[in-house]
Formats: sequence, C-alpha cells, structure tokens
Amino acid sequence: MKASIEREDFSERLQLALRNADYSPDSPTQLAREFNVRFTGGPITVHAARKWLGGEAIPTQEKLRTLAQWLGVPAEWLRFGGGDAKPGEPSEMTARFESADVKLIADLQRLDETHRTIAREIIRLLVRVNRPG
Repeated sequence: MKASIEREDFSERLQLALRNADYSPDSPTQLAREFNVRFTGGPITVHAARKWLGGEAIPTQEKLRTLAQWLGVPAEWLRFGGGDAKPGEPSEMTARFESADVKLIADLQRLDETHRTIAREIIRLLVRVNRPG
C-alpha cells in the first residue's frame, strides 16, 4: 500500500514540474521524447512514461536525476517531496536550452577531449563572427 502512495505522490510532483516547465503532464509521448534527448542511457518507451505519469512506476535514480535536471527541480523533491524546492522556477541552465541544444551538448560530451576542444573553438569562432558591431 505504501509503495502505491509513493508512486502516486511521485506522479503528482512530476506532473507539477512538467506544467511549471511548460510541458503537458498529459502526454507520455512528449515526456518520452523530451526525456530521451536528454538521457545518455537507453531510451525510455512511451509506455514507461505513461507509467510514471499514471503513478504506476518510479524511475531509477539515474533517470530521476535527468528528469530533475531537465525540469529544473531538485531530484530529492521530485522523488520524495518536501524540502525547500521551488518547482515553479526552472534553473537558468535548463530553461535556456531547447531539445536540439540538449542533444548537441550530450553529443559534445561523447567526443574525446581533442575533438571536444576543436568543437568549442569552432563555436567560439562562430559567436565572434555573429557578434553585432
């Protein structure tokens, strides 16, 4: 009985965090798609996302951390509730990036150090070239 309540409470917090981050808490397809572009492990299915939203399952700790980072809430709050969380205020870093940007950052992190350095230099060059004035 207690596990069931924990799953339902998690689901409510997840739905709140999604709403506060301007995502639909009623779309497991959107949740799975947005989660998968941010998660470096194996992708989740729409069925898994539906179970999270429906209070039938709680994600693993690794997935929970990815959800929390994406939605700009503390992982502890998302999993257990309570605390001084401000779920309505996404962190500056998570609020600024769109899905394609997050995917690009994940790809950048997969490169070896030499190629990462080259990619950073190319980005810095593009920023300088695009600077107005």
